[in-house]
Amino acid sequence: MRDGQQSLFATRMSQQTIDRLLPLYENAGFYIMEVWGGAVPDSVMRYLGESPWDRLRKASEAMKGKSLLSALSRGRNLFGYVPYPDSVLEGFYKEAIANGLNVMRIFDALNDIDNVRESIKMINRLGGIADGAVCYTVDPKSEPAKGGFGSRLKRLFGGASEPEKIFTDEYFVEKALEMEALGAKIITLKDMAGLVNPLRAASIISKLKSRLKVPVDFHTHCTPGYGLASSVMAMIHGVDILDTNIWWFGGGSAAPAIELIYVFAQRLGIEVEADMEAVGKIRNELLGARRELAPFDLVKEFPAEFDPLTDTLPVEISKLFDDAIAAGRAGDEEAMLEACHAIEDYFRFPKPNLLVKNAEVPGGMYSNMVAQLKALQSEDVLDDAMALIPKVRRDAGLVPLVTPTSQIVGSQAVFLALDRKKGNADYTNKSNQFMSLIKGEYGHTPVAVDPEFRRQITGDAEEHPYDVNSYKAPENPEIAEFGGMKLAQNDEEYLLLELLPNVATTFLRNKRQAEYDAQQAAARQAAAAAAEEAAAAEEKVEPITGEVVSGPMPGTILEISVKPGDTVKKGQKLLVYESMKMENDVEAEHDATVKRVFVKPGDRFAAEAPLIEYQD
Repeated sequence: MRDGQQSLFATRMSQQTIDRLLPLYENAGFYIMEVWGGAVPDSVMRYLGESPWDRLRKASEAMKGKSLLSALSRGRNLFGYVPYPDSVLEGFYKEAIANGLNVMRIFDALNDIDNVRESIKMINRLGGIADGAVCYTVDPKSEPAKGGFGSRLKRLFGGASEPEKIFTDEYFVEKALEMEALGAKIITLKDMAGLVNPLRAASIISKLKSRLKVPVDFHTHCTPGYGLASSVMAMIHGVDILDTNIWWFGGGSAAPAIELIYVFAQRLGIEVEADMEAVGKIRNELLGARRELAPFDLVKEFPAEFDPLTDTLPVEISKLFDDAIAAGRAGDEEAMLEACHAIEDYFRFPKPNLLVKNAEVPGGMYSNMVAQLKALQSEDVLDDAMALIPKVRRDAGLVPLVTPTSQIVGSQAVFLALDRKKGNADYTNKSNQFMSLIKGEYGHTPVAVDPEFRRQITGDAEEHPYDVNSYKAPENPEIAEFGGMKLAQNDEEYLLLELLPNVATTFLRNKRQAEYDAQQAAARQAAAAAAEEAAAAEEKVEPITGEVVSGPMPGTILEISVKPGDTVKKGQKLLVYESMKMENDVEAEHDATVKRVFVKPGDRFAAEAPLIEYQD
């Protein structure tokens, strides 16, 4: 409901589809369901015209506390793309927990602990569970790799010796320990690009398990072909929690399918704490959901149907599961990958993306670069742009490639390739976001940026962190054309304005217009009904034939003492009215029987207006 559809279907799953699916998840027994955060708040407003808060509330109501609900937060960048002050972070976290969120997975694109420190503390203080995520990345290549991509590297970098490795196992373990010390209740190794190969999974997970006291979670993607094998290797080496997707939403650029993980777990003697019969019911409905998402489907080809509880695997395929486990236990990565790829081929899951594997970048980053170059009509420099990513990363302090730094680095690599094509000096063109990254506004990079490079890019060699005092809260204007309604009607809507001002403004204006149009339509309908009722009543009014008691002067009725059918005596009080700030009685001038009373308390009347009619 978050990463699966974000990875495969551009976060386009509608609330209507989710409402249909949610009841099936209630008794599935998942430990945690990720339903929010990441690109969800942006996408549901931008593309679907829906409220992110409604999505979270409905998930909470449907699950009734039976599974923990989680969201992904980009730390200081929250669910957006720029740093936010603590007031905005706390506002979102408080409102999210109040609406049913349990776990907030918090990461920083730079692995800068300062950028997650306050979020971890806030989540714990507000009663949530802080999940500290360490972003996995690799040192950029500097020696030529095989193929066209490597030849580009050779041309750009020559035969320089291999620089010192930064992203060692100890680097990730130390980041995890710092997060645990801050109060993280879960530590996740977040492999957003799917670059953790099986031997690296074994190494890092083993070290995390031996050094941490809190549960360890492994999150990966299958894009470059490591996902399934590395997940199994993590299981072999004691991982506590594993992120998966259900069949039709698994594999490819998403996480491994839980059905394949279940088969491996059975053979490893590991209990999967999910009800696989319930998972089967969800799987049946997800097939229809995926068909509905066809316009956004990145893969198009569906995997073969499979139910691990009822389907018998061919002997040769069944053996592949055992072969993969044996290879994993023996540390034979090549044989393990060969077996897992054969399993995925059998079930028609997407093949490894070798371009992403060789470039060592997230699939989404690659697709963004392609889209950018198409818009610029410069697709011919794609290879050069891909080959320049290592240079841009090194110049920028070896930032990991995850939102938003992946987009920043990818766009700058495109600019650099275009600069070279035009014969311009490197970094002649640079994005505002790249300048902010080099300036220090996104936080501390894994390796310090060269001061001279910072001067070249920003005009100042000194690092300038993000200044929370420079934050300007967005206005919440009254919309004159919608009857003076405020753009944001409550705290949760104003938080959306703080998070994504432009997207939220469009979303909220559309919402206010819909409300205003509905009010106007209701008013018109009510007015038409009232006019119709008045006309009908006028047609039915019986003409006055009897003696009438009229208003002696204009006034307002305060009290009526008689009703139709009453017999009154001369001098009896009929009613009391106010006129000119004085109370006045109207009395019967002779004995009579009341036929009709034309007024009621509170009515205003004119002089000589009929008040009471006597019977003939």
